[in-house]
Amino acid sequence: MERPAHFSVRATDGEPVLRCSGDWTAHSLGKAADELAEAVRTHSDIAIEIQRVRRLDTAGAFALIRAVGVDFDLKKFHAKPEHLRLLELVDSAVHVEPLVAPAPRGFHELTVRIGKGVFNIAYEWIDTLAFLGHLLVVLVRMPVYLFTHPKRIRWAAIFSLAERAGLDAIPIVAVTSFFIGAVVGLLGANMLRQFGAEVFAVELIGVAVLREFNIIITAVLLAGRSASSFAAELGSMKMNQEIDAMRVMGVDPYEALVLPRFLALLITILPLTFVATLAGLLGGMIVVWSVLDLGPAFFLQRIVDNVGVVHFMVGMSKAPVMAAVIAGIGCRQGLEVGGDVESLGRRVTAAVVHAIFAIIMLDAAFALLFMKLNI
Repeated sequence: MERPAHFSVRATDGEPVLRCSGDWTAHSLGKAADELAEAVRTHSDIAIEIQRVRRLDTAGAFALIRAVGVDFDLKKFHAKPEHLRLLELVDSAVHVEPLVAPAPRGFHELTVRIGKGVFNIAYEWIDTLAFLGHLLVVLVRMPVYLFTHPKRIRWAAIFSLAERAGLDAIPIVAVTSFFIGAVVGLLGANMLRQFGAEVFAVELIGVAVLREFNIIITAVLLAGRSASSFAAELGSMKMNQEIDAMRVMGVDPYEALVLPRFLALLITILPLTFVATLAGLLGGMIVVWSVLDLGPAFFLQRIVDNVGVVHFMVGMSKAPVMAAVIAGIGCRQGLEVGGDVESLGRRVTAAVVHAIFAIIMLDAAFALLFMKLNI
C-alpha cells in the first residue's frame, strides 16, 4: 500500500533539517513537491534527510532536485545508497545540455532534402503495396461472404455511402458537363466555320463528350468530393483512435470502412458518367441549334450515324478503373493520418491531388491503349 509523500522541518544542532518520509513516487507525490520547494526557500542553508523514504522513483527524485534547485549540493542529502545513486543519475540528466544539430545550408541542405524525398517515396510505395494487398484480400473474401456470412457485408453502409458520395453529386456533374459540352460546341462551330464545315461540329461534340469529357469531368469531381471526404472521415477516426479500437475488438477496418466506400464508388460512377454524357450532349446540342440552326433531330441522327456506340463504350469502360483509383487513394490517405490536425489537412490535400493526377495519367494510358488497338 502506497503512503503519501510527506516532510517535516526540524532543528538539529542548531541547523534546520528537512526530513522526508512516505513514498516519493509519481503516484503519491501530490502537492508535496511544491510545499517542499516553499519550505526550502524559507531556509537559506538546510540539510535534507530522506532515509525514511520507503520508495523513490525518477519522478520523486526530480521533484526533490527541482525543489532544492539544480545547483544544490547533493552531499547535503542524507539518503540510502540506492536513493543517492538515483538522485545522482537524475541530477546528471538535469544538467545535460541539449544538443542542437546545425541546420544544413547550401548544397548540403539540397542533398538532405533530396535524400528525404527519396526515402519518403520509397515508404509511400511500400505502404501503397501493403494497402493494395489488404484491399485485394478483402475483395476476394467478399464473394465467399455472400454465400457463407452475408451479414458480414455492410449493405446499409454501402448504399448510404453510394447516395452521399455518388448520387448527391448528380447536380454538379450534370451542370459542369452541360457547360463543357456547350463550350466544345461553341469552339468547334467557330473553328470549323472557317472551312465551311460547321456541320462536323456535331461529330466533334459527340466524340469529345462520349469518349473523354464525360468520364474526366465525373472523375475529377468525385476526386474533389469523395476522395477528400473519405480521407477526412477515416483520418478523423484514426485521430480519435476509433480504428485502433476496432482492431482491438476484432473488426477489420478494411472490411468495415474501406470496402463499403470502394463498392459505393464503383456502383455510382457508371450512372454518374451516363448523366454527364447526356448533359454534355445536351449542352452541345443547344449550342449547335442556336448558333448553326441545326435542330435536335439532325444532331441526334448524326450522333447515331457518324459517332456510334463505340466511343460511348470506350468512355464508360474507364469508369470502374477511375472509381477504384479514387476510392483507394482517398481511403489510403485517410488511414495514414497521424495524431494531429496538421497531418489530417496534409493527407486530405494529398488525397485530392493524387487522385486528380492519377486520373490524368490513367486517361493518357487509356488513350495510348485504344490508339494501339485502333478503337
